[in-house]
Amino acid sequence: MQILITGGAGYIGSHVVKALGKLGHQLTILDNLSTGHKQAITFGELVVGDLNDEKLLDELFAAKKFDAVLHFAGSIVVPESVENPLKYYSNNTLNSYRLISACVKHKVHQFIFSSTAAVYGMTDDGAASEETAKKPMNPYGHSKLMTEQMLTDTALSSPLRFVALRYFNVSGADPEGQIGQSFPGATHLIKVACETACGKRDHIKVFGTDYPTADGTCVRDFIHVSDLAEAHVKALEYLVEGHASEIVNCGYGHGFSVKEVIHKVRQITGVNINAIETPRRPGDPAVVMSKAEKIRKLFGWKPKYDDLDLIIKSAYEWEKKGLY
Repeated sequence: MQILITGGAGYIGSHVVKALGKLGHQLTILDNLSTGHKQAITFGELVVGDLNDEKLLDELFAAKKFDAVLHFAGSIVVPESVENPLKYYSNNTLNSYRLISACVKHKVHQFIFSSTAAVYGMTDDGAASEETAKKPMNPYGHSKLMTEQMLTDTALSSPLRFVALRYFNVSGADPEGQIGQSFPGATHLIKVACETACGKRDHIKVFGTDYPTADGTCVRDFIHVSDLAEAHVKALEYLVEGHASEIVNCGYGHGFSVKEVIHKVRQITGVNINAIETPRRPGDPAVVMSKAEKIRKLFGWKPKYDDLDLIIKSAYEWEKKGLY
């Protein structure tokens, strides 16, 4: 297949590029390299550009005649979205509109969207199924939910079909050590903890210890990035088979607290990393866990790396390499 992957030089996008490239698909990666890296692209052709360039989009779609689009490009830092919401509505929502419009214009009928568990906000029991009420607590979550709605409405009025994957906390690195997470100024817990263990930071901050959880810190459902990449492969196969549009959670269905993760990182790395307790960050729910039976049932997705120790080890090994 001819496939366009936006944001394919980034963390999750690059792992999906590798998974699809191994299957022999012809990949075009569109990335402005604001947070992505050329070195992370293991297959396909890189086009350096931005989704707000409608002329470039039109030329790419006309030349390549894509069979499918996978959309990862966007801004992802929750606290930044609270401080600078218009950046998120521009990068995430408006740019998604431009990309969806290009798909409709050029008759690309298969679209996979990188969404987020942030669309749920705070739930009654901390766990969210696909039917749980959507109550985003921050502009990041709102910007993604608006794109989901655009896709839903477009699919009702055109031949476009889509799968939106709502990620929970993506962590870890390629088990083969070829690619990993190199987002500048990362805020992901396991990434930051491993950077601290490697001496790239002198401490890690624990944002809030007064949450209504067992140890007072936030609880998250951590999913290995390679399992998430495989979920995209399965989603594409699902669309190719002609099935209708779907929205699915991507998580393991169980969680760990911030303090538990830091304890594990200390155990695995042998480094007594310095953890400093600070006030809560705006926009952080206490507990975010998935109910993710749907993706297993619909796509036959079977995670291989549902193991916190393995996730942390792969992230730590990547940090020690410091490739880019």
